[in-house]
Amino acid sequence: MKPAIIIVDMLKDNVDIESPFSMGEEGRRIIPRLQELLSIGREQGIPIIYACDSRLANDFIFQGRMKPHCIRGTTGEEVISELQPQNSDIIVPKRLFSAFFKTDLDITLRQLGIDTIVVGGIATEVCVIMTALDGIGNGFKTIILSDCCASYTEEIHHKTLSLYQKSPLRPLFKIMTLAEFISSLE
Repeated sequence: MKPAIIIVDMLKDNVDIESPFSMGEEGRRIIPRLQELLSIGREQGIPIIYACDSRLANDFIFQGRMKPHCIRGTTGEEVISELQPQNSDIIVPKRLFSAFFKTDLDITLRQLGIDTIVVGGIATEVCVIMTALDGIGNGFKTIILSDCCASYTEEIHHKTLSLYQKSPLRPLFKIMTLAEFISSLE
């Protein structure tokens, strides 16, 4: 296994409590496990990629009920300070939900020789799952770390993951805990 870690949308507008679009405590509760994942990933030499909402104020998705957030050029699109990227990390700006859709993520992973993506972040039911499924669609084995991603509510998070727990794509597509992933590295 040659993995890369993809942290999805852990951005100020999405996670900071004072932000009007924040996921609140659900988004913040995964920070310690993401910090542990990043630390272990760096120790093991695993590439770290931040897939970051970077939208325009008039993007199509804001024509529905979704309010503008993570607008390009604002502090709201920055990774939260608790997960601050290092110089060796890769930032992939994304306009929509999947980190693969019209970004250079696929070619970046291929140039790094990656065969497996390990996904954490927010929101489980949208950007995390879409990135994971597009990973499979692009020929990468995919792992979602169940305790390293979150939704607006714990119920949404668990129901989303339960849809995929026994996926026929196994073992190409897995859902596991951070502890199980760490064990798989040993």
